[in-house]
Amino acid sequence: MLKPENIDTLISILTYHVIPGKVMSGDIAGQMLMVETVQGGSVSIDATNGVMIDGANVIQADIETSNGVIHVIDAVILPK
Repeated sequence: MLKPENIDTLISILTYHVIPGKVMSGDIAGQMLMVETVQGGSVSIDATNGVMIDGANVIQADIETSNGVIHVIDAVILPK
């Protein structure tokens, strides 16, 4: 993926993992949502029993940073 010919694909995958804004797990608890990513696609979020994003489980939530919030997932999600 680090070869020059793959850079656009890598950027697409990485930006698919980012949504704009600051969303804490408590903000979405009990909801099912479709959210647009920075890449332009949408991810499905199911927060009705834990939190899943496009089928990946959130294994650590609400890690606050200076420029946003990180939620660690257990799989790589790919743009559709």
